[in-house]
Parts: sequence; structure tokens; C-alpha cells
Amino acid sequence: MPPPDPAIVRVPGPWTHRAVSANGIRIHVTEHGPPGGPLVVLLHGFPEFWWTWRHQLLALGDAGFHAVAPDLRGYGDTDKTPRGYDLWTLAGDCAGLIRALGERRAHVVGHDWGAAIGWSVAALHPRLVVSLTALGAPHPTTMRDALLRDPLGQGRASRYMAGFQLPRLPERSLRADEGARVGRIMRAWAGTDWASTADFADTVARNREAIRISTVAHCSLEYYRWAMRSQVRSDGRRFARAVAGPVGVPVLQVHGADDPCVLDETMRRTRRFAGAGFTHHALPATGHFPQQEHPAQVTDLIRAHLGAAGD
Repeated sequence: MPPPDPAIVRVPGPWTHRAVSANGIRIHVTEHGPPGGPLVVLLHGFPEFWWTWRHQLLALGDAGFHAVAPDLRGYGDTDKTPRGYDLWTLAGDCAGLIRALGERRAHVVGHDWGAAIGWSVAALHPRLVVSLTALGAPHPTTMRDALLRDPLGQGRASRYMAGFQLPRLPERSLRADEGARVGRIMRAWAGTDWASTADFADTVARNREAIRISTVAHCSLEYYRWAMRSQVRSDGRRFARAVAGPVGVPVLQVHGADDPCVLDETMRRTRRFAGAGFTHHALPATGHFPQQEHPAQVTDLIRAHLGAAGD
């Protein structure tokens, strides 16, 4: 079966789609809300695309924010470059997007890899960030330390990352059987309540199709490969030094108490990187996708955080 056209991620709805040039690439964004409203950039994670933010995109846009959900580099209808899957470059993508949208600053909201990028943007491009909201992933240094110091806890929870280091085989496994492995991953990571719903089934179907877009499987795995291999390279050490200090914006963390990928204890250790205020919410009976499992509750938390942070 041939790979799907990247345009399949341009799902029709009350939002709008367009391409924005930033940091040397073309980024597909989905947006909702008044262009003059405070900018909120919503960054997705693995193995998804902008669709993970559909609930928050509408609610924040209707509340007067200019909500923008891009496909990350290598995903969806955004450019699939041969390199650039390090947090230096990915943070630059977000910073470039904020500027390309004509804004001086933005609220940054991220899930999974999007949260790691959000922490990196706040550290490397502090003047561009008003507030940070992180779901399902801690500060990159916190995760690195937890993998080293807690091999039976966080290390065991993250063991799937080791399998992603192999060449070629993980890509084939993600694309095989029309992306069936994506469905298995999401079911294993999701809370049981959401995993039994029609919304979950629809979301899995969309993500299975999106992972089969040409080179998306490879690009999505390059994030993990850089994260692991950079630990023994000079660029990884330079990155760790560059993001070592506390960020100067208020931070909200939202985490599923039943998340099998990232332990709540690991998430809470991120507090030391939040110099301008830190709030942590652990949602009961919730897995790795809180923004989809409990969209109204998560949206309320985000909206309150953005309001307290101001423009």
C-alpha cells in the first residue's frame, strides 16, 4: 500500500490550516482564535501530530487566544528534513514559528516531546516565552538523570527507547500492517477509561495513517536517537549546560497518575528548573495523554495558568 499524502493531516473543522516558513523549513500549522489574541503554541509528541490538541485548540481559540498547533519537524505535513531532530534545532523551530507569526512572545504548551521542546525554548529563547505548560514529560535533564539514577523505575518505564535505537527495524515495525504498532503503543500508554471510547479509536486510526506518511516513522525515531546518543557526545553536554538553569517563566505541569512511560516522581523532580513558579497536577485514572483523556479538565488548568501568567 502506498504511503498516504501528507495533506491527510489537514483535517477539516472550525480551525484553519496553512504553511508557515520558519527556521529554514515549512511548518504546517492548524490555528483557531483571533490573530490579535495572545499566542499559544501547542506542541505535540510521539506518535501523534497536531490532532492531539483539537480540544484545547478550539477552547482556547474561543476564549480569545490565538491558538496554533503545528506538526513538528518530520511529522504530518511539515517538512521532513534529513537532520535537525536535536533539541537545539527543534527549539529553534518553535522560536522561529513565534516570530514568523508576527509575535514577540507566546505561551508554550507541550506534550511528550513537545514538552521537552517547550522546556528547551524557555531556556534557550527566554524572551519569547510568557509561560510554559508541560504534559507527560519532564525537563530533559530531569529525564536524563532519572534514567541513570533510577534504572528499575524510570529506566524500566522508558525501556522502549532502547528499541528505537536500532537501525531500520523500528521504522518498519511502525509502518507495518497499516501502522498497527501505533495503536498498540497508544493503548498501552493510555488510561483505561479513554482506551474504551470511540474517540480513542478514531484518534488511533488517524495516528496510524499519519505515521505511514513517507519518512515520518524515521523522522519521529530520530528524536529518540539524538536523545540517547547525544549523552556521550559534545553536543549533548553543551545542550545540558545551556538548559541547566531555572527558566524565568511560570510553569504548569499536568501528568497522568497512571502514565506508564513517565513516573510522577520523575515529573515532580522538574521543580528545580522552574524559577518563576511551579504547579504540578497529577490527574488520577489518567495515562500518558491527559489532554485527550480529560480534555475539559486539562483545558481549564491551562486556561487558568495562561490567565495568571498574563500577556
